[in-house]
Amino acid sequence: MRKITLGANDAPNVVLGVMRIADKTDEEVRALVAAARDVGIDFFDHADVYGNELHGCESRFADALQLSPSEREQITLQTKAGIVREGPYFDFSYDHLVTSVEGSLQALKTDYIDILLLHRPDALVEPEEVARAFDHLESSGKVRAFGVSNQTPAQIALLKTAVAQPIVANQLQLSITHAPTVAQGVAANMAGTEQSIVLDGGGIIDYCRLHGITVQAWSPFQAGFFTGTFLGSPDYADLNAVIDRLAKAYDVPAIAIATAWITRHPANMQVVLGTTTIERVQGAALGSDIPLTRAEWYELFRAAGYRVP
Repeated sequence: MRKITLGANDAPNVVLGVMRIADKTDEEVRALVAAARDVGIDFFDHADVYGNELHGCESRFADALQLSPSEREQITLQTKAGIVREGPYFDFSYDHLVTSVEGSLQALKTDYIDILLLHRPDALVEPEEVARAFDHLESSGKVRAFGVSNQTPAQIALLKTAVAQPIVANQLQLSITHAPTVAQGVAANMAGTEQSIVLDGGGIIDYCRLHGITVQAWSPFQAGFFTGTFLGSPDYADLNAVIDRLAKAYDVPAIAIATAWITRHPANMQVVLGTTTIERVQGAALGSDIPLTRAEWYELFRAAGYRVP
């Protein structure tokens, strides 16, 4: 498993998201985590809203694993706050962020969160409120690092007008078939192609690289916004033909090639797996350090329907 630099620490470039463990048994959760640890994944992505109730998946994770203090120190726990799902709406206020973290600490049975992400943008964000929450959570030792999710360069820059802590991560939806953050740059200034249209302020990945922010790719195998996986889908026959050929050449499963398309990017991204299937975790982990050539990377990109001048 290849390591990348995330903030002040090293982290695996493939991590396990556990948003789907709410209905899993203790044994199933332990087996999933053990399989992840066996392939070098010691980083687990949570959110307060994951589960059948608030903090549900965080509680399920902690109750199943019953980590000792020394075992807790061996893993990285990342969680998110900011969504009020009963609304639904977003709340980046001091009170909500602090209350959410307190609930996550209790649910996860831990004294600290390694990384806290703001969960999606809040249109009513007041950077000073976020800064006050981050300062309190950091000074009290409850959170060690901070990041965001699905935020544009301008939204991050706005936060930074008040927030003193480094923003270490930005969790963005990204897969071979859902890659506007990559595709816009490739087609910059090209008339007559939708791919060249600048969205979200443009340059999210470049901005993150310039500012030392790790891009965390969620839904790495989804065709679109929870529309199903592209792997093996007849809707992506050309792409799967290339994936299957490369999988055979590298002697790995297809899911490893889909992972490698993201990990090959020089931004040193993390792939956030959302599966609870052990075989998929093991297969995806094999893509951590596959040395796709430029020609292979762009072939996959074109086969997904993106234009390369």
